[in-house]
Amino acid sequence: MISISNSVRLCLAASTLVFSFHAKAEDVRFEDKASGTYWLTTRTDWTVQDEARFGEFIAELGETVERRECDTVDSCMKGSGNRYRYDDPPSMVHYADCSDFPYHVRAYFAWKNGLPFSMTSGISKRVRGPEEPNNDLRYTRFGNIVTSRYDVLSSSSWMKVKHPRAASVFEIVQSEGYSANYRMQGLEDGRLFTDFYPVILNREGIRPGTVTYDPNGHVAIVYKVTDDGRIFYIDAHPDNTLTSGMYTPKFLRSTPGQGAGFKNFRPYRLVGAKRDSSGAYYGGRYEPVKNTELRNYSLEQFYGNQPDPGGDWTKGKFVINGRQFGYHDYLRIRMAKEGFRINPIQDVRDLARDICTSSKDRVVAVETAIRSGVQNKAHPERLPANIYGTDGEWELYATSARDARLKVAYMDLLAESRQMIERYKAGDRTIDYNGRTLAKDMLTAYQSEAHACQFSYKNSAGRSVTLDLEDLRLRLFDISFDPYHCVEYRWGARDPQELASCRDNDNKREWYSRERWLRNQWERRYDAKMDYSLDELTGPKPGAGIANPPDVDIVKYLTNERAIVDSGLVYTPAPLE
Repeated sequence: MISISNSVRLCLAASTLVFSFHAKAEDVRFEDKASGTYWLTTRTDWTVQDEARFGEFIAELGETVERRECDTVDSCMKGSGNRYRYDDPPSMVHYADCSDFPYHVRAYFAWKNGLPFSMTSGISKRVRGPEEPNNDLRYTRFGNIVTSRYDVLSSSSWMKVKHPRAASVFEIVQSEGYSANYRMQGLEDGRLFTDFYPVILNREGIRPGTVTYDPNGHVAIVYKVTDDGRIFYIDAHPDNTLTSGMYTPKFLRSTPGQGAGFKNFRPYRLVGAKRDSSGAYYGGRYEPVKNTELRNYSLEQFYGNQPDPGGDWTKGKFVINGRQFGYHDYLRIRMAKEGFRINPIQDVRDLARDICTSSKDRVVAVETAIRSGVQNKAHPERLPANIYGTDGEWELYATSARDARLKVAYMDLLAESRQMIERYKAGDRTIDYNGRTLAKDMLTAYQSEAHACQFSYKNSAGRSVTLDLEDLRLRLFDISFDPYHCVEYRWGARDPQELASCRDNDNKREWYSRERWLRNQWERRYDAKMDYSLDELTGPKPGAGIANPPDVDIVKYLTNERAIVDSGLVYTPAPLE
């Protein structure tokens, strides 16, 4: 049986009729309203200026996360990056995982600025063709549709106006913020409109405050776009940690109905409401802004800027000046300011630094698991139904999806390095390099960043063990995602001296050995059976595990490319057209 979270149960139980939940409300005396504990809607719609200020709010918050001035949703929202924190109730606690977080910051901004707020509260899977066996709404094959919405509305009775308490609104936001809400393309079906709409791939469409959705179940929110077209995001996790990263192929594309990619919050209007004597609105209803009214609405990221005439999204082309690019390269070019050229040395540094950031974030995640004591418990008799999408201790303390993204990041570093060198050889005028040996300079850049990126974990005896980025690459497929393993296995220790402090018994050590097939896998498969017992975990299974890990050896590749030049077989870039 598939385990379904509380919010899913609410969604499955919801009627398909249109209705609005109302947060817990209390009679409000006008002198109580100044306390800030009530949600007062004093504006009827989101303006362009409001969207810009929301982006500024997210940008400031993201910068503090990037500087590591805070590391949890609560500490960051209470820190210097939140311009609205000063009049928060002292008892307010901010909690969110990746799917809650965009809703949380959107609701918080709306509350602080008297803006209307509405969100999806019920969903069902979108049926196309034969019924699919998967009942987990987070990973439906054809995406989802909205079946009900929650609107923040004040109400009135004879001589009284009732405004909802802000705390009650945020409780509902937390319970209804669900990754399945993002698994939609951007429909506008009357009252059952989606919370987001897909955007055009440029600096107007993708900006601070834009959400990006990975169909493998992860959600992040953009806080910065650099001049060279790099997109940076912040993302929350089940343990309430808040991290930052750079958008790379670790975020996947998928069939359009699943709604993967970049999307902005859909604006809406509060209509038919009345105002009380304080100026706050009560009553009324929410109406969405239609796709045709949205300046940056676009299906470009799904079908390309030259769609396939037959409608096959996989055959859509991404073309600039007559030249076809892969999706991620096209996105980078579109997001860069005019006249930008790629510096391959800086690119290697940027990619390595992004992996460094993810590695240090993993330190926090593993430390959180170790502090919980989960590693001291007996290993369950079976793995979860799916190690990437589950609940309980495994969801809180495992690093299955996080480790998979790390593997993709190292793979991307190698792939990008190969591509940069091939494009340089071909005389690509967008490559900015004037040195003597590109491979040598790229290798030097990587090794410099790898050595500079050092992080430590405390072993089971309490002693510090320091690693760097190259150490992590060499043990990338040895680091254990399993929360029931000792910290030494969690960090892929292989040397007997480093492993000596691990207290895992023979049973746990056997689990570690047999999970190798799963550690080799970089693709997050949510449709695969994974609830194997130790005796059943004898090798790769359908969709669960692979025999050999992918190549991530950037050092070997760049060393070989350098050797070609050193041997006298010097390549000369082709002349520019």
